[in-house]
Amino acid sequence: MPDSKQLMVWLGTIVVAAPALLVAFLGLSTLLRRKLSESAITRATQVAVVSGLLPAVAVLALMLIWDTRHVVVHLGRWVQIGLPGAEGEYHFSVKFVFDRLSVPLAILSYVLVGTIGAFCVKYLHRERGFNRFFVLYALFLFGMVMASLAGTIETLFAGWELVGLSSALLVAFFQERAAPARNGLWVWVVYRVSDAALLLAAVVLHHMTGQGDLDRLLGVTASNPWPEGRAAVTEGQALAVGLLLLVAAAGKSGLVPFSGWLARAMEGPTPSSAIFYGALSVHLGAFLLLRVSPLLERSTLLCAAVVVVGLTTAVYAYLVGSVQTDIKSALAFASLSQVGIIVTEIGFGLRYVALVHLLGHACLRTLQLVRAPSLLQDYHTLENAIGDRLPQSTSFWGRPTTDRHRAWLYRLALERGYLDGFLTDYVVGPFCWTFWWCESLERRWIHFLSGQAPPSHGPGEPGGPLPVPPQAVTIEELT
Repeated sequence: MPDSKQLMVWLGTIVVAAPALLVAFLGLSTLLRRKLSESAITRATQVAVVSGLLPAVAVLALMLIWDTRHVVVHLGRWVQIGLPGAEGEYHFSVKFVFDRLSVPLAILSYVLVGTIGAFCVKYLHRERGFNRFFVLYALFLFGMVMASLAGTIETLFAGWELVGLSSALLVAFFQERAAPARNGLWVWVVYRVSDAALLLAAVVLHHMTGQGDLDRLLGVTASNPWPEGRAAVTEGQALAVGLLLLVAAAGKSGLVPFSGWLARAMEGPTPSSAIFYGALSVHLGAFLLLRVSPLLERSTLLCAAVVVVGLTTAVYAYLVGSVQTDIKSALAFASLSQVGIIVTEIGFGLRYVALVHLLGHACLRTLQLVRAPSLLQDYHTLENAIGDRLPQSTSFWGRPTTDRHRAWLYRLALERGYLDGFLTDYVVGPFCWTFWWCESLERRWIHFLSGQAPPSHGPGEPGGPLPVPPQAVTIEELT
C-alpha cells in the first residue's frame, strides 16, 4: 500500500503541474514578445490537458481499485510564524487532497476545458486576441484545478483568485468596445466582495485553529471524507465562518443578491461563457459549500440560511430567465436556477445528490451554450421553410389570475429583481467607499509621521477627500 500511495502522489503532482506549465509556457512567450502560431498554442494546450486528464483518471481508478479514498500531496509550509506546536503558532501550507469529491471535479474541469479548447481552435481562428484568450484560458484551468484539489484554505484562495481574474478579463475580451470593459469591471467588483468574504473566513479560521487545513477543521479522515457533524469548531464558530463562506459562494456563483452580474458576463466570447458561467465557474461556489458541508452540520441556522439562499436564487432565476430575449442570457439564468437547486440540496444534507447534479448539469450547459449560435441559425432556417414562427410553449405569465399580478411579476423579472441597484447602493458602493476611506486614512498617517504636507487630491482619490456617501454612489462612478 505505501507503493500504491506513492504512485498516486506522483500522479497527483502531474495533475497539478500540467496546467501550471501551460500557464508558464504561454505566459512567458507573451511577456517575451515571442509570438506563437495558432498551431503551436493549440498543440501546447492539447498536451497540457491530456497530460493532466489521464493522471487524474488514473488516480480515480487506483482509488477505486485499492480502496484508498484520501490521498494528500503536501508541498510543505511556505510561511510559519512562531515555534511549531506552540501556542500562537500560525502557518500557511500548500496542500492538495484527492478524494471522492475533489477528483471528479478535477476530471470534469479537464474534460470540459479540453472540449472548449478544441472548439475555440476553429471559433477564434484568426481572431486578433487568439493568444490572449488561451493565456487566460490556461490561467482559468490552473485556478480550477487548484480550487478543486485544495487541502488548505490558502490554496483554495489562490485558485479562487485565478478563476476570478481570468473570468473577469475574458468578460472584457472584446476591449475595443465600451460595454465588455464596463461589464468586466462590474464582474470584477462583485468578485472582490466575494473574495473579501473568503479572505475574512481564512483569517477567522487561523485565529480559531492556528492553521487553514481543511481536513483538520472538518474532521476528515481517510475512511470518511464527509463526516457528519465532526467539524472541529463550536456551533457559534461554525455559524460565523459558514456565513462568510456563504457570502463568498454567493458572489462566485451569482446567488441572490449577487445575481446581477451573470447576464453582464455574457459579453465575453461564447466559448468562455460556456465554460465559465454555464459549467465550471458558476458551480465553484456550490463546490465550496459542498467541501465544507461538515461545517454546515454543526449549525442548523447555517443550514437554513443555505436553503433559503438556494431556493430564493432558483425562483429568481426562473422568473428572470422567462423574459430574456437573447439565448445566452436565457441559458445563463437557466443555469443559475439549477445552481440554486444544487445549493438547496447541500443545505438539506444531500451531498451525493448535489455532486451528481453538479457534474451532470455542467456538462449539459456546456453543450447548450456551445450549440446556441448554430441553434439560432437552425431556427431561422425552419421558420423560413414553413413561412411562419415556430409554435411557442405556454408562457408562465398567463398563469397568474389577475393582470395586476402578471404585470408586477413581469416588471420585476424584466428589471432582474432590481438587484443591480441594490448591489450598487448597499453592497458595492459601501464596499468601495470603505476601502477609499482606509486608503485615505493610511496616506494621511504616512504624511503625518513623515512630517510632510499631504498632497491635494480630488474627491474619491486616494489621499484626498472622501467620496460621496455610499447611498449616493452611482453605477457610472463605479464603472
